[in-house]
Amino acid sequence: MALTKTQLASFIDHTVLKPMEGRAAIQKLCAEAREHGFFAVCVNPVWVSLCHDLLKGSPVKLAVVVGFPLGANRSDVKAFEAARAVDDGADEIDMVLNVGALRDGDTAFVEADIRAVVQASAGRLVKVIFETCYLTDEQIVTACKLSVNAGARYVKTSTGFGSGGATAAHIALMRKAVGPDVGVKASGGVKTLEAALAMIEAGASRIGTSSGIEIVQGL
Repeated sequence: MALTKTQLASFIDHTVLKPMEGRAAIQKLCAEAREHGFFAVCVNPVWVSLCHDLLKGSPVKLAVVVGFPLGANRSDVKAFEAARAVDDGADEIDMVLNVGALRDGDTAFVEADIRAVVQASAGRLVKVIFETCYLTDEQIVTACKLSVNAGARYVKTSTGFGSGGATAAHIALMRKAVGPDVGVKASGGVKTLEAALAMIEAGASRIGTSSGIEIVQGL
């Protein structure tokens, strides 16, 4: 796949989610996102207000994780997190679905859980994180359908905190399940140019990574 650095950068959500990272890391993240033209930064909720100020006047979007990293919060707590993030300036919400409920086959609960966040997000783009390493292909397809039914506009592979990350096979499966009009985000372990291009070839429309600079410089 032939992409320019600018085109490749437009796929990337530049990410800092490790709990030990403080203000300096977030300031660096936002400066790098502006410099390299990344699509968005993705951060924990505590940093949304700071990022909103740091990104003011730039085209870089601000994404925040909700119910992260386990997805096991109550739905009303996830919804509150999403609403507060929007109040603080978030453009996008990356929520973790309830993985245990999905594995149990409680599809009504999973869909309602996602819908609660979508409704609380005041029209902001919502991505649903599956943690695909813990799911069968059938469960991944089910999660795609539930996410679309609940009004989410993106599906996403991983938190980066599970036992495995994105694979091209899972991206292709998710792309087929959601069709052409819903986004698919590859996240978790995408650290090289080759890996990023493989995800895009498989159908990813966004790449979540802390290695965005290394990836674009690989061109």
